[in-house]
Amino acid sequence: MEPYYPDAIAPSDMEIFHFDLNGFIIVRQALSPDELRATNESLDRLQHLRKGQWSGYVHGHDYGGKEGLNLQQIYEDGPAWQRLIDHPAYIEKVRTFVGGEGTFDYQHAPLFIDECFANIREEGEAIGIHSGGHTGTMRTKFHVQDRKFHCNQVNVLIAHRDIGAGDGATMVVPASHKSNFPHPDFEKFRMKDGQAASAEGVTGAIEVHLKAGDALIFTDSIMHGSASRRNPGQRRISVYRYGVSWGRWRHPYRPSEALLAGLTPSRRKIVFPEGAPLLPKHT
Repeated sequence: MEPYYPDAIAPSDMEIFHFDLNGFIIVRQALSPDELRATNESLDRLQHLRKGQWSGYVHGHDYGGKEGLNLQQIYEDGPAWQRLIDHPAYIEKVRTFVGGEGTFDYQHAPLFIDECFANIREEGEAIGIHSGGHTGTMRTKFHVQDRKFHCNQVNVLIAHRDIGAGDGATMVVPASHKSNFPHPDFEKFRMKDGQAASAEGVTGAIEVHLKAGDALIFTDSIMHGSASRRNPGQRRISVYRYGVSWGRWRHPYRPSEALLAGLTPSRRKIVFPEGAPLLPKHT
């Protein structure tokens, strides 16, 4: 398969094997120290934003649980985040897993970010288990046909600080993106409004420990959540959700005209596929 992003690092045969088998891979040191410094300076500035408040076009989003501060539209906060839209360490891997090669959609615009946020989680905060192949939703559907991936949503989660034991690491149930039946523990440990539910205790779930700058790439159809943050300090991550260009935004956020005007053509295509109507930032 010819690369769409010529300077990017394509997935290896081993990464392709493990993404299909387990539903996730890890790219070590995806971000440089300078890139991490810039993103953390942004988070230092935004960490005091409260849920429901805006800082420009960045919004303190509330999922209804005790999962920490979610900063939606994080790519609106400057070049440090805009570089992550098509970062060469992972964008060609994402493009391969989303798929669509040989179709009109692929020629038109191969990817679309339908959600983009950073999360700051402090002591006592977590998020419960969610998703899984048994849910059967088209938005997150995982499919492979004729040795080609067709994944409607592939997430890139980047650690902006080290995440180890006690730090509230992301948890996944390997291979659960292919499950046809609900996990027996799903209801007990699922996301719950107003509660700090966590994925700890789910049979088969593992913690994914990351160093600052590492990227976890996973299909959204895998069962995932997090352990509870027990250590002092903050867990800092960002998540860019990629899908097919004909997808629609999950939330009522839209890119600003100023953002679009400053993006490279490659990044603009991903953020705002050609032909999509420009709507207000919130409705």
